[in-house]
Amino acid sequence: MAIFLDTGKISDIEKYLKMGIIRGVTTNPTILLKEGITGGMKGIKDRTIKIAELIDPYPLSVEVTTNDREGMFRQAKDIARWAKNIVVKITIHGPKGELDNLEVVHELETKHDIRINVTAMMSAQQCFLAAMAGASYVSLLGGRVNNMGYNVIEDIKCLRSLLDTYKLKAQIILASTREVLNVIEWLRAGAHIVTVVPSFLDGMIIHPYSKETVQMFLDDAARGEIKAEPLAVARKKGKA
Repeated sequence: MAIFLDTGKISDIEKYLKMGIIRGVTTNPTILLKEGITGGMKGIKDRTIKIAELIDPYPLSVEVTTNDREGMFRQAKDIARWAKNIVVKITIHGPKGELDNLEVVHELETKHDIRINVTAMMSAQQCFLAAMAGASYVSLLGGRVNNMGYNVIEDIKCLRSLLDTYKLKAQIILASTREVLNVIEWLRAGAHIVTVVPSFLDGMIIHPYSKETVQMFLDDAARGEIKAEPLAVARKKGKA
């Protein structure tokens, strides 16, 4: 899987899909609000369906907008019907530590065959329990963990070992990426997927020395008058 794009912007998704370098998309209410989505759940639904159709068969994670137990059930079932490649995001617990969430996750995965991405997690132990509950994806917010003064790489290694040992289906998503380096180092540590904003993908592709080298090649070709032959000439010479 490797890289998911963290956005709700259609033009960005199209851009990187054409490059063949993303394997899914993640969104949340904050992202969609920044993209100017209005109209409440209808606005979210319209954009979600458009993205899901665009990236099919790759997964699209869409977050519920409530932490009420029945509300989470209702929204998750509704969202899952919007497209076959949708994964519903649910947080590990409520804002005051409410513990209904994993029960909701377990029932949706095991009784309703709805894929769940448990998010807002800051430790390997949270992710492990979410995986035990049946989650298809467990999202560890690596950048936030590092901001607290810890190195999330140790959590990634620990979690990957536990998932492999107990043969749990969950895939590890590392989110809240803070710098380009995080992508490779977190994948190497054992994450299945890292979510990135569009600017980070550009940062992974573009290197100042590559730019310098490309310009040198072009300058040398111009000085030596090395130019691409027109297609018609190339065909005459049997080169095309």
